[in-house]
Amino acid sequence: MMGALQIVAGLRFAACGLIIIFLVLAQQPNNDLGIMGGAAAYQSMQRRSTDARIANTTKYAGAAFFVLAVLCGVVVLFAK
Repeated sequence: MMGALQIVAGLRFAACGLIIIFLVLAQQPNNDLGIMGGAAAYQSMQRRSTDARIANTTKYAGAAFFVLAVLCGVVVLFAK
C-alpha cells in the first residue's frame, strides 16, 4: 500500500515531467534567415528573449525533475 508521501511525490514527479515536455515543445527552432527587415528583426529579438526565458525555465525544471527522481527512489527504498 502506498503512503501519502509516495503518492504526493509521484504526482509531483509526473507534473514536473509534463512541464518539461511542454517547455521543450514551446521553444522555437533557431532559423536565422540572414537579412531581415525592421519589424522582422524586432520580432526576432522578442522571440529570442522569450526563448531564452523558456530555455532557462527548462533548465530549472530539468534539475527539479532530477531531484524529484532521486527523492522518489529514496522514498521507495525506505518505504520497504
